[in-house]
Amino acid sequence: MNALSASELAGLAGVTEADIGRLVDLGVLVARDGDGPFLETDAQKVRLVTACEQAGLPMAGIAAAIRDGRLSFGFLEAPPFRRWAVRSARTYRQVSQETGVPLELLGGFLEAIGFARMAPDGLIREDELEVVPLLRLGLSTGVLDQVWSSRLGRGYAEGLRLIASVEKDVWQARFIAPVLAAGADQQTAREQAAQRSGDLNIAPLIDRALMAAYRRQQELAWIEQMVEEIETELEQAGGLGRPGRVPAMCFLDLVGYTRLTEEQGDQAAAELAGSLAVLVERSSREHGGVPVKWLGDGVMVHFRDPAGAVLAALGMVEQFPAAGLPPAHVGVAAGPVVAQGGDYFGRTVNLAARIAAYASASRVLVSEPVVQQAPPQGVTFVELGQVQLQGIAQPVRLLEARRV
Repeated sequence: MNALSASELAGLAGVTEADIGRLVDLGVLVARDGDGPFLETDAQKVRLVTACEQAGLPMAGIAAAIRDGRLSFGFLEAPPFRRWAVRSARTYRQVSQETGVPLELLGGFLEAIGFARMAPDGLIREDELEVVPLLRLGLSTGVLDQVWSSRLGRGYAEGLRLIASVEKDVWQARFIAPVLAAGADQQTAREQAAQRSGDLNIAPLIDRALMAAYRRQQELAWIEQMVEEIETELEQAGGLGRPGRVPAMCFLDLVGYTRLTEEQGDQAAAELAGSLAVLVERSSREHGGVPVKWLGDGVMVHFRDPAGAVLAALGMVEQFPAAGLPPAHVGVAAGPVVAQGGDYFGRTVNLAARIAAYASASRVLVSEPVVQQAPPQGVTFVELGQVQLQGIAQPVRLLEARRV
């Protein structure tokens, strides 16, 4: 990491050298020995405390909290945070002129992806420069324009924002909280957490895991698209047909699971997840089903036949209250499904998910083909009529499964 003088740090953080001196005097910044007493990570501290002061928060109060050990910015020196970018030596306008990417397109994409919209003659961040080659290629080939670049940027931002939020929770729960529980103050806890993170060298491993997860989700999205295209082509050619025996897909979601875990904490969430897994696994396999993947507060299950799916779904809905779980809403659809890489794709899968989203608490709703197969004994189906489901073009006839 580069060592900086006070004037270099001031330029990087966008403040004056006098501001740097004041922060040192207050104890907010610590000047190290040598000609370069500051680090690039100090720019993050300067920007953060300066923004707090501009918002009306007293700098003297921040300094007092740091001296008392109630507040620390030491975590910004941990490896994961050292990678937060700084400003480059080039402006947005210069980059636009050099690459041929219009300023409006550049600014719109950066804003969509999560960066703040800056003045054209402001200095572009180093990490913002990383996206410019993609924009340049997309623009030159006609693949990206203002609309599609913004949509792509928002997609990246929404998915990664959730990841970053959960990482933050892990950092707080598994790095900071144990040190605080042992009696350390906030400053010590953050310093120890930063040291532990550095010892583990976790940042590059996170990068690898993220790319693996992204490639898997990309694979799933494209396979899903291809299966849908195959089904559409067969349907238009009149070759889709109706097989004599079809499997069923079941989606089950818990009601209010997120709110409940937020109120009761991580330990309660883990216990609920464990109870959910046991009940779903047991009931599914008793009726010819196999849980395919867990979806945070729910699960997708594949069944050999619709009758087994209905019986398992009713059993799970009935057992959850006694097990201390929130009520569940379930959707079951029957029809062809395509298995690829341990996952399932096709209209039947999508329909089951949409039915589950439509169902209210403690109800098991099914599509018409489920009822047309051999109905399970001891179960009746109540007509709900044609329902317009989100993401499904045509209304779908739904029925509610109930014990006789």
